[in-house]
Amino acid sequence: MNFQSFFIDLSNAIPSERIIQDSLRTLAYGTDASFYRLTPRAVIQVNSEAEIIHVLKTSKKHQIPVTFRAAGTSLSGQAITEFILITLGDNWKGHTILDNGLKISLQPGVRGSQANKYLAPFGRKIGPDPASINAAKIGGIAANNASGMCCGTAQNTYYTMDSMKLILADGTQLDTSDEHSIAQFRQQKSSLLTALKDLSDCVNSDPKLVEKIRYKYRLKNTTGYAINSLTDYQDPIDILQHLMIGSEGTLGFISEIRYNTVIDSPFKASSLMFFESIDLACKAVSLLKKCPVEAVELMDWAAISSVRHHDTMSPLMPSLSKGCAALLIETRAKDNSELDNQIQEITDTLSANHVHSNIEAPFQKDPAITSQYWSIRKGIFPAVGAVRTTGSTVLIEDVAYPVDRLAEAVKDLHHLFEKWNYHNAVIFGHALEGNLHFVFPQSFDSPEEQQRYEGLMEDVTDLTVTRYQGSLKAEHGTGRNMAPFVEKEWGSKAYQVMEQLKKIIDPDGLLNPGVILNTDPNIHLKNIKPLPASNQIIDSCIECGFCEPSCPSRDLTLTPRQRIVVQREISRLKNDQQDEARLKTLTADYQFYGDDTCAGCGLCSTLCPVGINTGDLTRQLRQEKNADKDTKALWFANHFSKTTKGVKLGLTVANAGRHIFGNHLMKTLTKATNTLSKGRVGEWRPNLPKANNWTPEASHIYSDTKKISSNSKKVVYFPSCASRTMGVGPDQEDQRPLTEVIFNLLEKAGFDILYPKNLSNLCCGMPFQSKGFLDIANDKRSELINAIEQASNHGEYPVLFDTSPCAARAFEQLPDSLTCYDPIEFAIEHLLPNLSIQTSEEQISLHITCSTTKSGLAEKMAFLANQLSTKVFIPDDIACCGFAGDKGFFTPELNQSALRTLKPQLPKNTTLGVSSSRTCEIGLSEHAGIPYQSIYYLLDKVSRRI
Repeated sequence: MNFQSFFIDLSNAIPSERIIQDSLRTLAYGTDASFYRLTPRAVIQVNSEAEIIHVLKTSKKHQIPVTFRAAGTSLSGQAITEFILITLGDNWKGHTILDNGLKISLQPGVRGSQANKYLAPFGRKIGPDPASINAAKIGGIAANNASGMCCGTAQNTYYTMDSMKLILADGTQLDTSDEHSIAQFRQQKSSLLTALKDLSDCVNSDPKLVEKIRYKYRLKNTTGYAINSLTDYQDPIDILQHLMIGSEGTLGFISEIRYNTVIDSPFKASSLMFFESIDLACKAVSLLKKCPVEAVELMDWAAISSVRHHDTMSPLMPSLSKGCAALLIETRAKDNSELDNQIQEITDTLSANHVHSNIEAPFQKDPAITSQYWSIRKGIFPAVGAVRTTGSTVLIEDVAYPVDRLAEAVKDLHHLFEKWNYHNAVIFGHALEGNLHFVFPQSFDSPEEQQRYEGLMEDVTDLTVTRYQGSLKAEHGTGRNMAPFVEKEWGSKAYQVMEQLKKIIDPDGLLNPGVILNTDPNIHLKNIKPLPASNQIIDSCIECGFCEPSCPSRDLTLTPRQRIVVQREISRLKNDQQDEARLKTLTADYQFYGDDTCAGCGLCSTLCPVGINTGDLTRQLRQEKNADKDTKALWFANHFSKTTKGVKLGLTVANAGRHIFGNHLMKTLTKATNTLSKGRVGEWRPNLPKANNWTPEASHIYSDTKKISSNSKKVVYFPSCASRTMGVGPDQEDQRPLTEVIFNLLEKAGFDILYPKNLSNLCCGMPFQSKGFLDIANDKRSELINAIEQASNHGEYPVLFDTSPCAARAFEQLPDSLTCYDPIEFAIEHLLPNLSIQTSEEQISLHITCSTTKSGLAEKMAFLANQLSTKVFIPDDIACCGFAGDKGFFTPELNQSALRTLKPQLPKNTTLGVSSSRTCEIGLSEHAGIPYQSIYYLLDKVSRRI
């Protein structure tokens, strides 16, 4: 293979920055959620169909294999390669809603949860609902024929697809919704279509084979190719597009897919029922299959025990006996009356057949309660993963059995676990479809461990295929994991059909080789991903990728998962001490890709199944790196008043420079200065605010904790250091600093305002924490808490923090005696009830900060905004803004990347953005093209005294 010539030809259409060959990013970008590891020779980021076609034609010319990858949440090793990995750039996120939501066209870069968000106003959703739907992209969902908890078989992509756009290995395009495209394709690929038709006729002429195909697809089945398309359809165009579903990128690239959507019933209820045995639980499943239920999730005793510390499970555990099983049942309806009737029908059916739960478990409609039920079920896999021995991995297998034999199959699996000493294995799954997942820790560091795993899989295969005629892969795809067993499940005739399909559609075998069909009987035991001990913060990571959608650097450098992958490799190389050159390269490159561009926002922890905050890892690494700078940081902490005065002076000088030189020249000057100072100065931002010179004393009303009123309503107001130093931006209509606005609001709402003593020296510690000076940061926070405790008369008065990041940092260690508020909660609880609101009709854009999300206040912030304006827009797919304190000045590309999709989304008449973090608002204003300011400005504008 001549890779050099390949890359030269590739560069004719793909910019060099999107042909990635460095060792750090090929390792990081080449990792998926499976327990396999292959590092690609290069990662190509493509932005259009034209680029895909160019890559494929170049691949064919040089006979170099390629693999497509979407989100990399697949579990069976189908999204990795040692050759060329093709990933999706920014331009694959388009969607079009058709027929009032009955159909939706989606490009492969749209996440499943985003598609459902687009359809929500129409009361519709896409059919597939994999557990990874918040991270998984449509390209992967379709290519793997993913299903999920409620999807079953009737609503997967195979059955809900309307049409698709696809590109074959030689670059030929087909749009199955366009008659002209179909006619052109029939001319271009007549031999391919003829071969498909002939193969279909051959299959249909064999009654036994047809019957086997139909029998196999009575259950969920993603093992091998979707050869049911050969019996379900006559037109080779239909056959081809249905073969693409579940083909795992081995037959072509799906550039767009149109779904027939399904009803998303708005009224839902769930029940968590416990039964004395698996037998009783499975008997209930058989009965429930005839009832109006959307989902029935089965959990065996080991699965229940794995989540015994869950807040909802913990009180129930003493009343549960060993060996019991649980069912999580959900029913949905169009209205509350229908929902009540369905609940009654389900309850009556179970009672009439003498199937009773041994714990009273009435159906609950409250989303807060039902979400807790579902978090129990979703927490099983990560719970097992989190307690595994460091260095081992956690495997999840995916089988399907006839529902009427489910209890028998579970018992047989338990016997196999005992035989092969998998004492920590748990079983759960989508019981309505007979789809079971079993999860267990596994080490591959010795021949004995590998043999143990091999023995288990051989026995599971024999049990599933021979005894139950079930599916070895129900919904996770074949990948490399099950490729050696495809022929055993399907038999030689069906397997030969699959081999013929591959040769017809991808004759050179260049698309994702080794996946689905593989001649190596031991491929499932090779290229096992190393998971060495690295850091206690990240050692429990299972590399699922659920964290990635929340990360502001995901499209610039690395995601949290990828940072962990690289850190693990660095740790492995340190331990091996055999490849010092690679270790040196990875360590050096990690500074920018891993550290400099990590916002440390911690949003990854909100999506991580085991709660890992990769920002904590970054701060710990910074602490180690900056250990020799503690003395300087301590001086700034002890002289914080002087520090903030220096910042104010700098802002004053900078704004004077803006007036003299203008934004363009200031950007040029500061960029040059920043380069000469080796990154110590920072770069110019056009929305840099002026200094805030307002002080409590300037009001002539309050100073420290002195009051002049006998008003019974008192509040301690703590302005963050950002609010105290930074005034308004150059484009803001209201030129008052936030501190003055809040003072006015509190007075208007009838509050006496108290301030902590020594205010100018107080700080929550976040600026020090973000640099890795963790002890100093904690000391500053303790100093602040002591001050507000005194100011509040030991908790007698509420305390208002005016920015969300500051509040979130302080609240981590608040004593129970204090009642402190984030600005959002304070506005809802104390300001709205004491003010007259005249709701604005101004179109506003709302940015919910990462601190607000982590604090669980995102919905409350949206509620507050909707009380203040009738037109509130929340941009899609923007979580953390990436400004990250001062990173907007020192690593501005992070802020730019995180917000690059903001401006194009904004409604045309948007004039104002609101948020709750002063530094975030600088970057938001720059990249949105409209001024962003605290939501308190809008509250002050629309409120009057009562």
